[in-house]
This record gives sequence, structure tokens and C-alpha cells, in this order.
Amino acid sequence: MAGITDHTDTLLINVSSEIGTLRRLLIHSPDRGLGKVVPSKAQDWLFEDIVHLDMMRRDEYDYYVKILLYFLDPDKVRSRIADLGPDSDRSFFKPDHADYFKSDRVIDIQCLLSDILADEVIRTRLIAAICGIERTSFRTQQQLSQYEPTELAKIMISGTLPDLTMLFAPLPNFIFTRDIGIVINDHILLNKPAKMARTREALLAQYIFFNHPLFINYQENILEIPDNEHAFLLPDADANRDVTRSTLEGGDVMMIGKRHLIIGVSERTTLYAAQQVMRLVFDKNVVDKVTILQIPKKRDYMHIDTVFTQVKRNVWVLLGSLARTGDEAKKRDVIHFFAPKNVSEDLKIMQFTKGLEQKPVEIENLEDLLIDISKNDLGTTEPVQFIYSGNNEFPFGAREQWTDSCNLLALKDGVVVGYDRNEKTADAFRASGFEVIGAAKLLARFERGESSPETIENTFIMLPSAELSRARGGSHCMSLPLLRDEI
Repeated sequence: MAGITDHTDTLLINVSSEIGTLRRLLIHSPDRGLGKVVPSKAQDWLFEDIVHLDMMRRDEYDYYVKILLYFLDPDKVRSRIADLGPDSDRSFFKPDHADYFKSDRVIDIQCLLSDILADEVIRTRLIAAICGIERTSFRTQQQLSQYEPTELAKIMISGTLPDLTMLFAPLPNFIFTRDIGIVINDHILLNKPAKMARTREALLAQYIFFNHPLFINYQENILEIPDNEHAFLLPDADANRDVTRSTLEGGDVMMIGKRHLIIGVSERTTLYAAQQVMRLVFDKNVVDKVTILQIPKKRDYMHIDTVFTQVKRNVWVLLGSLARTGDEAKKRDVIHFFAPKNVSEDLKIMQFTKGLEQKPVEIENLEDLLIDISKNDLGTTEPVQFIYSGNNEFPFGAREQWTDSCNLLALKDGVVVGYDRNEKTADAFRASGFEVIGAAKLLARFERGESSPETIENTFIMLPSAELSRARGGSHCMSLPLLRDEI
């Protein structure tokens, strides 16, 4: 197979924390399907708004990829930033372009799909499976079989033919690679999306992880969530209840310590699925401790990584209204008509230990859980700090959480990537001793040799985000880490 396998036949997979130095990850650059989202279908396809595709790619996501490359595979980008800027006419970061960087550390999942489609058996099976899901005609199957692997991969993801005819719905959420799978130590958990709009994503992920040579050494370590074996016998109304449905997305799973996994129960992940994952990881001795964290089933929150992520061994960013004290607005004596309800009352946290599953420990609030992780799982001796969305000021906490102020990707301990539009959250980072810097400015420093990914510390890197934030996912969502250094 061509593409990424030009660099290596297999790769090491291991993630045992959220903050160990990132060495390898899966991403997906915004594709032409995003430009096909129309207002009448936006919410069905899980978007709140339509996006300007070229601006998202050229002016925003481009910086995300450059930052990732500078930290993970600098030889691909060092001294070339000026040639690859927003004003360049070269599509350097598109996977199908002749000058694509082809990194084996920053890997676009579209490349892996193209690779496996070179196999005629896989190609035939996957075309048939997708056409079955999308209920296309037999002639459409025949038509798809005529395309070469690179173009076929683009069609399968975007739903769009080269002449821009829409064949079936796009996969605009494929940029959020976190949701299709998660690495738990040296195991890979394949997820089961809650919404029909993401069914094809899950199918593509299955074929990639089970068929690409990069993952050949991990076939026995791929975990799949079982369905309720009797769900198909139930009336539709009962089969769709959370107690019987088995849906889980990667934004609700955090490998928080070498032997500790957090699973969120949310709008997208059911308690039944969380319990099934807990059984799987305990049975296979992948972890010793699982914390199940139930958050309100609201579109505002969606996944647990939209309300908190880790910044540093002893630092977390989170939504104040889910914290112990609640939003700053509730501390004031003035009663405001728009003051939010204290949703921290809707949180439920249960911690299970392998061998003692029948004796879970209930944890009172989110901050206590995070303090315990920092101290007991990660061994910090420093005081644990919390940086609150919107600086915990009403109404900015809720406003900036909506635009992913809590959804940050740690490149290493203390260095995270987020969105520039969350200005109050950035103020909170500054107040906590972090440098806050735009991606373009940081890249310029790297190019001049004034700083480097190896020496940078305590830094919040801001990405341009006018269009990316419309997609309702941040840098944490847009990453599927495959390898991190152990803490």
C-alpha cells in the first residue's frame, strides 16, 4: 500500500494520559463535504450553522496542522512556513495533493482510507457496505468501483463526486477524529456514534483499524462495544431508551492515568455503553479503575470534553457551572433573569475498581475528582488549579464553553491548543501564569529560532476560530492521539 506506509509498516500505539508529550495522532482536514452542508440539514448533520470551507481550511485549520507538525514532525514544516502561508496558492495540506507532507506522526485518516482501498477485496466490500447503508442503486455501486483509491476515499467521506454532484450525505463531523475511536494504553476502543449522521464514520473506522498495515500488530487489542443482544426484539420506543441502547463517542472517554479511565454519560453516550466498556477493559486488564461521570443530557455539553480537559499535571480547564461553587453569577446577591441553573446538581460521579465493581465509590463533585486524579494518579505535589471557562464571569462562562473554551488538546504537559475567540478564558490562563499566544506569532518565533517546541512551557496557543467554532468542536475533538510519552 502507498501513502503513509512509505514511512513505516507498523507504528507504536500507546496513550496513558491526556498530557504526556504527544508523538502521533490521527486528524482529518476539512473536506469538500463540509461545503455541502445546507441550512435545512445542518442540525440533522449535527452542525449549528453552515461554514465557509475555504476560510476554515486556509485561515484556521491550516494553523492547527502547522502547529501539530512543528511539535510532532518538525522536519516536514520547519523553514517552510512562509511558503505555505494562507496567501500561498499551494494546497500543501490536502491529503490528495502531490506535495502533501505524508507524515507518519500527523496522519490524516483519509490517507489510511486511500491505502486500504488499493486492496480489491476491501474495496469491493466497503463499497457494498456503504451503498447498503446509504440505500443506493446497484448501478451506483458499479460507478464507485471505477474510481481510483484516492478519489474513492474522498467520495466515501464527502459524499460528493469529482464533478461536485452529491451522491449521498457528507460526513462533516469526520474532522472530529476523537469520536471514532480512543486509545487506552495499547488498546483501541472503536466507538458507536449516537446519531445516524455518523454511521458511515464508524464503518470507515472499522475498516481502517482492522485492515490497515499500521495497526496489524494491534488486531487483538481492538475493542468493540457489544450491542444489547435482545434490543432488536424490543419495540422501537424501548430499543431507543438509554438503558438498552449502546452508543458511545470518543469525546466521552479520557485516558486520564495509566490505570484510570473516565467515561462520560451524556447526550451521546449511554450508561449501558459505559458499563459495557468498563467490563471490557476490566476483563482484558487494560485498567484498574473506571470513573463513570454523568453530565446533563444537553446539546450545550454534548461530551465530557466540552466541559473539562486537562492542561497540566496539576491544572484543569472546566465550566464553572459544573464545578463545586457554580458560576460566578450565582455568587452575587443580584438575581438576574438570565442566570443559569446550577447544573452541578445534575452531575453524578461513580468510581469503580476492578474486582470491587459491586462497591463503587460516589464522588461528590467534579473538582474533587480532578484533584484526586492530579494527586493520586499523576503524583503531583503542587496545588491543583482550575481555570474556568469565561474566567467564571457571567455570561461568558456559558458563551465561551459553547465555542469550546474547555475543549483543549495538550501537546505536552502545560502546553495546550485552543480557540482565539474565547478571550475571557484566555484572561484566566494569563492570571494563572500561562503565556497566551496566537498560532501565527508562535510559528514565527519557531522559524526565527527564538523558541522551540522542546523549550516552550506553560503556554496557551490560540488558533483562529471564526469558522472552526461553528462546527461545535475544539482542538481536543479534532485529534485522535495514538502515541504519547508516559508521564
